[in-house]
Amino acid sequence: MVKLTKIYTRSGDQGTTGLGTGKRVSKSDPRVEAYGIVDETNAVMGLAVCTARADGLKVADVLESIQHDLFDLGADLCMPIESDEAAGSALRITEDRVLALETLIDEHNADLAPLNSFVLPGGSRLAAELHVARTVCRRAERAVAKLIDQETKATSGLTMKYLNRLSDLLFVLSRFVNNKGKDDVLWVPGKNRAQ
Repeated sequence: MVKLTKIYTRSGDQGTTGLGTGKRVSKSDPRVEAYGIVDETNAVMGLAVCTARADGLKVADVLESIQHDLFDLGADLCMPIESDEAAGSALRITEDRVLALETLIDEHNADLAPLNSFVLPGGSRLAAELHVARTVCRRAERAVAKLIDQETKATSGLTMKYLNRLSDLLFVLSRFVNNKGKDDVLWVPGKNRAQ
């Protein structure tokens, strides 16, 4: 279990940080960038959880559960895979968590109104917050793609799969909380152009 007693250590004052292995790397390192954006995704989802709870919506429990997965995913990214790593010796995101997201997508997408256009972020505050979480998640996904390109063997491909499914789920949930898509705001191509 993690125990934090001192919040500042001064160890990052020179622009470095420690990975899960203890190795010091630049704060601009692609691995640090990737798990940092996963942390941003989690923080934005925290706002959505608060809004959902204030609105009395059960989706808050779904989002909060995912926040735990995101910490696991950050821990996974923080600990590069070693060639001799024993199974279960490091906290890694697992295939069952990806499948759980797919189940949630299917459950929440089943009753949504069909789409005939792209959806503008909005409709309700919660839907807008879920769209923000989705776009930050997509940024995390791009950062993980870059990390996998650079450190393929040291990075679990499941981190990418999880983020990809999560961004899809956040889109579906944004529509679900918008009265199952009935309150979505649709993009009208060229709407503001002079006729």
